[in-house]
Amino acid sequence: MVNSEKLTVKLNDNDNVATALREINVGETTQNIKSISTIPKGHKISLRKITKGDKIIKYDQLIGIASKNISIGDHVHVDNTDFKSTDHDYEFSTSIKLPNMIEPDMRPTFKGYKRPNGKVGTRNYIGILTSVNCSATAARNIADVFSEERLSKYPNVDGVVSFTHGTGCGMADSGDGFDALQRVLLGYIQHPNLAGILLIGLGCEANQIKFLLDAFDLHENPFFKTMTLQDMGGLRKTIKAGVQCIEDMLPEVNLIERTDQSVEHLSVALQCGGSDAWSGITSNPSLGHAADLIVKNGGTAILAETPEIYGAEHMLTRRAISPEVGKKLVDRILWWEDYVTRNKGSLNNNPSPGNKAGGLTTILEKSLGAAAKGGTTPLNDVLLYAQKAEKKGFLFMDSPGYDPASVTGQIASGCNVVTFTTGRGSCFGCKPSPSIKIATNTEMYNNMVEDMDVNAGTVITDNKSIEDVGQEIFDLIVKVASGEKSKSEFQGLGDLEFVPWQIGATM
Repeated sequence: MVNSEKLTVKLNDNDNVATALREINVGETTQNIKSISTIPKGHKISLRKITKGDKIIKYDQLIGIASKNISIGDHVHVDNTDFKSTDHDYEFSTSIKLPNMIEPDMRPTFKGYKRPNGKVGTRNYIGILTSVNCSATAARNIADVFSEERLSKYPNVDGVVSFTHGTGCGMADSGDGFDALQRVLLGYIQHPNLAGILLIGLGCEANQIKFLLDAFDLHENPFFKTMTLQDMGGLRKTIKAGVQCIEDMLPEVNLIERTDQSVEHLSVALQCGGSDAWSGITSNPSLGHAADLIVKNGGTAILAETPEIYGAEHMLTRRAISPEVGKKLVDRILWWEDYVTRNKGSLNNNPSPGNKAGGLTTILEKSLGAAAKGGTTPLNDVLLYAQKAEKKGFLFMDSPGYDPASVTGQIASGCNVVTFTTGRGSCFGCKPSPSIKIATNTEMYNNMVEDMDVNAGTVITDNKSIEDVGQEIFDLIVKVASGEKSKSEFQGLGDLEFVPWQIGATM
């Protein structure tokens, strides 16, 4: 509830901090207390005396431990707050809220590209994938040939895109890292937004194209071709053959047209970056409502970024459709605790300087806001990074909090639209799936209006409801899925954000 003075928002009656709606000066009164410090916009003010060692509570949840005595009206932030590792006694499947599913004949439709396997794309790209960094130059040079002018006679083709990366060799040919890269490549090869694929390797790399084809029983066809620089006779010959390969695909891909498709075919990535204190108050709950609408209409919504649900995972295990699903999530949390320990890190390293400037103090606070993107419906499955989504509804995919790597995994899992909330102002795109940007606050939205699609800051500035903004996001998802360009697409973003997660040693 926002108090009558419009200076702070207190999110739960049990909270001992409130968030400043604007900068609060020393001596100003809010929530019946007087500020004894300057409280920057988005930062926290103490509502009660908090003794060293006491819990700091926001969202009715632990966000940190007082590292010193904190007086009433003081600024609560990194200089007086310690991180505390999560130690929840997990509950499984104790808070399942089944969605009121919309009957199939009552569901909205969008204009999509129906593929032979029954999947539906929101875009109609041809992709050039690389098995290894050594073939990146060939892939980019081939894609560069197909300028907007050259593609003008193929109006149903959204573009020719190269997906290059910095791994594929100097890595183990088995284990977590190798498996993750193979899943990414498989996911893009089979992605409904890619009507045709050319996969290019060097020939001697650890990540052999033949291994991928054999492992997943993949076979070349007119819309899926492979080649290596060594077999083709070098870079120039590979580029020439690659250009001809794409030229052969273009007329057939251009024949594919949009048709009416149920929104049950939408798989939406739920992502955030450049978060601030408003993320968990405005944009993320609004996106969570949109995710609920997707699920109610038979679609899929995939939350990711495991380090950014750390400290909130107990809220998701309670929503797990079964204890087995909940335990899969806990297993990923335990894996991450071990992973960061092995690498001499801390999960509390996640809040960036920009996050902290925006009012976020610990990863626990950030995670509680980030988890709100997942809405309220049951957690139907937990996926490994880039694992193909076999179930519908609300899912979680394990990934790092690094946005390009996380989104790459979500797209590989099948997401054909990406939604991305931001408080500080991330500029992001992610071909082949369109990215919709959702601003947490009106000030940033107005400053970066060319990059932001939705202003969730109206929850504060215009007293809009979470449900109203969530419906606005849902409606825009349907429009963008039908071909309307998002602002990141207008800006030309999305060619360089293919970043498979590199797990393990580089050798």
